[in-house]
Amino acid sequence: MLRSVVHSAIIEDLDGRGDITTTALFGELSEASRTGRIFAKESGIVCGVYVAARVYSMVSSSISIEIEHHKKDGEFVNQGDTLMVIKGKPSAITTGERIALNFLGLLSGISTKVNRYVKLLDGTPTKLLDTRKTLPGLRELQKYAVATGGGYNHRLGLYDMILIKDNHIAAVGSVARAVELAKKAYPMVTVEIETATLEQVAEAVETDADILMLDNMDNVMVREAMKIIDGAKHIEVSGNIDEKRLRELGDIGVDFVSMGELTHTVRNLDLSLLIE
Repeated sequence: MLRSVVHSAIIEDLDGRGDITTTALFGELSEASRTGRIFAKESGIVCGVYVAARVYSMVSSSISIEIEHHKKDGEFVNQGDTLMVIKGKPSAITTGERIALNFLGLLSGISTKVNRYVKLLDGTPTKLLDTRKTLPGLRELQKYAVATGGGYNHRLGLYDMILIKDNHIAAVGSVARAVELAKKAYPMVTVEIETATLEQVAEAVETDADILMLDNMDNVMVREAMKIIDGAKHIEVSGNIDEKRLRELGDIGVDFVSMGELTHTVRNLDLSLLIE
């Protein structure tokens, strides 16, 4: 997977014609090896070092490049800290620069955000989950970044877990019928069902569903739903959750909170590369 993702990013940037800036500047020169240093311009949690290394190994397949990892994925960095050092021809270092920084910045941004949210749940039983709201083609990497930041992965796709949502329920007629069909088809697979009302919660708790999602319920409804469920099912809360409410849900004691913004609303960690 990683190779194909990196390959697509390289093709996007070079388009089969190469880096015409470096060709113009270095094409007729005998390049001496130089050192490029990727460093943090702000503090955060590093993620994607091995992805950046793969970028350079693929961009410069015909050029000798040495890479030193100064930081590992999951480590904290302060402003000014060196993440990695690349040694080789300046043309190769600059050609791979933006691609490598894009991966590193995005994944580190996710890990940093997730880590901040996970710390809000310290001392509570609640686990923070991601969703499938990821960039096309980058889901595996984005979910890796979530885990690197201390969060947990929800289902990877439509193939590894059953999640019955409102449109499924509407199509088959009821919560109970939806769970019945799911368990009959895949008895060994985890089944989660989305509920939006306390009436649906009461119906769902009587089924063989493994997890009940409380969708877009406020804290008052969540507490009422928990009384109905009374420990019989795992509980996930999703929808309309900010940092303040995240901690409140942890204090209430739900099992899981899922947040799409962990992967779809992310500010890249500010990183830079400097040739020395």
